[in-house]
Amino acid sequence: MSATEILRQDHLKIRRLEKIVIKCHKDLYAEKPIPIPDLEKITFVISEFLDAVHYSREEDSYFACVASYDTLKEEIRKFTIEHEFSRRIAKNIAKHVQRWKNGEDAREPVARFLRTYAIYLNDHLSKEDEFFKRTPEVLSKEEEQAMYEQFQSVMAVSTKIETVMKEIEYLEKQVWFIS
Repeated sequence: MSATEILRQDHLKIRRLEKIVIKCHKDLYAEKPIPIPDLEKITFVISEFLDAVHYSREEDSYFACVASYDTLKEEIRKFTIEHEFSRRIAKNIAKHVQRWKNGEDAREPVARFLRTYAIYLNDHLSKEDEFFKRTPEVLSKEEEQAMYEQFQSVMAVSTKIETVMKEIEYLEKQVWFIS
């Protein structure tokens, strides 16, 4: 397996989250009940997996290595800007979930930001998938292997991924998601 393949595997996990987010925002707009703890789990998955693990892998290692060859720099710059956009949407989701938890009616902003996040995920992941198709022309097998080993060596990351996957599996089994 290579670093690129790990990132592609991350994308498969993120696509599962995307389905949850889509179902959730549609149900919220339809006035169907979504438990606040489930909304908190969604925000947890976004912050702990997308931001703390996946974006970190890309920004701290992968993009830096690819950019060192003076190729694909413009795409990388756009991706990092999009990552920041993602972080801002996620902060708004968490803020409005907290407002709702505190008794305010924040259904609409939660639904709106979840919808925005789903649109972002689809667009962003599609572009990154295309990007990953071009990176084998840039990275050597040794660089791919070194990054792969680096990704695998961080034990805290594998623990986070296990926790996040349990949360995704939990959300996928909820009545509101299945129905």
